Amino acid sequence: MSGVMKRMGMIFRAKANKALDRAEDPRETLDYSYQKQLELLQKVRRGVADVATSRKRLELQLNQLQGQSAKLEDQGRKALALGREDLAREALSRRAALQQQVSDLEVQHQTLQGEEEKLTLAAQRLQAKVDAFRTKKETIKATYTAAQAQTRIAESFSGISEEMSDVGLAIQRAEDKTAQLQARAGAIDELLASGALDDQSGLAKDDIQAELDRLSGGTDVELELQRMKAELAGGPSAQQQSIEGGGAAAPQDQTQQQSHPRFEK
Repeated sequence: MSGVMKRMGMIFRAKANKALDRAEDPRETLDYSYQKQLELLQKVRRGVADVATSRKRLELQLNQLQGQSAKLEDQGRKALALGREDLAREALSRRAALQQQVSDLEVQHQTLQGEEEKLTLAAQRLQAKVDAFRTKKETIKATYTAAQAQTRIAESFSGISEEMSDVGLAIQRAEDKTAQLQARAGAIDELLASGALDDQSGLAKDDIQAELDRLSGGTDVELELQRMKAELAGGPSAQQQSIEGGGAAAPQDQTQQQSHPRFEK
């Protein structure tokens, strides 16, 4: 069971990684990285400003303590001049305490000044890296965009892009349907001509009927042609003989009618 779960987890991670790889745009990743570097640079600059502010505050405190120390020294000198040794001793004691504070603040000031210098140098180096990354980022983005455009153009020419593949499939389907319809129409025509299918419209004829109609039409034409040839060859005499033959037949018919009298009731 543990092996199955590990395998399922590996498959899930592999598919998720593949999906993320398809969804990832290098240009967006570069812009995000550049934004993060800018945020880091801003934090470093803010740190430099904070350290500089602390250093400046220590400098003000040092100036104030040094002023108080100088004032106490002057008071002790005046008290000693007036014969007040006790007051002079008190003033010098306070001055010694202030001097200890001044020494501590000077150490802190030097530490802050060193940190400020380090942060300033780090900010300058980081600024240079960010500028270089920005230049490289723009170059990579331009190169990626150009390569993407070239790839799309090449895919369009080769017909392997998704859009062109869809168009090619549509054309192929249209050609297949056209060929199928043409084949179906040809098969129906052959079946009607062979008599395997009945033409309900009555317009189609089988091969035998078509051949008989052709021979009948040809015979009528030949007969008409022979009649015209006979008329042209006989001329007016043939027509006259035809008329006289018709007149001679009339008396004969009359004689036959007379030879067989009709009896009336």
